[in-house]
Amino acid sequence: MRGPSQPARRSLLTALTALAVVPGVGATTAPPEPKLPRLLLAGPFASVSNPLIRMAESDTLADLAEKVEFVSWRDPDQLRVMALEGKADVLAMPVNVAANLYNRGAKLRLLNVSTWGLLWVVSRDPSVRRLADLRGHEIAMPFRGDMPDILFGLVAEREGIDLRRDLRLRYVATPIDAMQLLVTRRVENALLAEPAVSMALRKTGSFPLSLVAPELHRAIDLQAEWGRALGRDPRIPQAGIAVMASVMDRPDLVARIAGAYAQALDWCNTDAQECGRMVARHIDALLPEAVADSIASSRLRAVPAAEARAELEFLFGLLLKKNPALLGGRLPPDDFYARLAAPSRGSR
Repeated sequence: MRGPSQPARRSLLTALTALAVVPGVGATTAPPEPKLPRLLLAGPFASVSNPLIRMAESDTLADLAEKVEFVSWRDPDQLRVMALEGKADVLAMPVNVAANLYNRGAKLRLLNVSTWGLLWVVSRDPSVRRLADLRGHEIAMPFRGDMPDILFGLVAEREGIDLRRDLRLRYVATPIDAMQLLVTRRVENALLAEPAVSMALRKTGSFPLSLVAPELHRAIDLQAEWGRALGRDPRIPQAGIAVMASVMDRPDLVARIAGAYAQALDWCNTDAQECGRMVARHIDALLPEAVADSIASSRLRAVPAAEARAELEFLFGLLLKKNPALLGGRLPPDDFYARLAAPSRGSR
């Protein structure tokens, strides 16, 4: 029995080729996801938000969303409301808050850790160099029960300091409030996060505050104290960004957000002066020069959350021993850590 003739074979091949490109028949390419009407990025008055502001100002994600906007949250309570009520698509937050929210049922995944060191004790006393030097003194402390307070307590206890007996902690709402107490001579010491540290140092060197404000010193690098007290590198996985329910199950979008954030952080680290001017346009309370100073004084590097897991779980283990409620009672599981096919990183 003879096979089909040459013309018949050509006709059959043409028909099969046509079928292969008909939607629903043969191998097809999935249509692209529709653009979001708005991609809302949110973060605090801190260095972790600088790349988010850059992402909103640039057109990096313009093909994925009609509008990319940045809004700030003022305190941890507002952050928790935004997370639990789905009021943002991407949220910058302390890592313990991300774990706590996840364990309480919030739909999120931690995308990266980008803040590895921006906590300092600023003092009017030039002799203050270690936490032990603060015994008997008052210190202004922002965000009671949240990351700055928690980390200070962990390190102080490792160094044999009794927080109730040896120190007088004066709790305030935000790092900016602590900074104001310091520059107006109402406290001698304050635990501040960048850029509030650099703001305090800048303000006390300028008119008219220089007439009344004390000379201030960047006295204690809390990350260095952490390294000495716990025998680890002088860095702490403090904050990063999380993707929320609205976007976390879109791998293409999550990967693009991760890459855009890392690229924006590289830009901020490379061009700190321009980054300072950009941030000051969005946050009136900040001086552009202070923002630039803060970048030079901070450990900022976008590390994918899955790669930072070992360091995160070391910190989380300490928190669980201190107070399980800080994490919602358990270590977060695998699903807490966003996984990317091709992780993007910052440069520092």
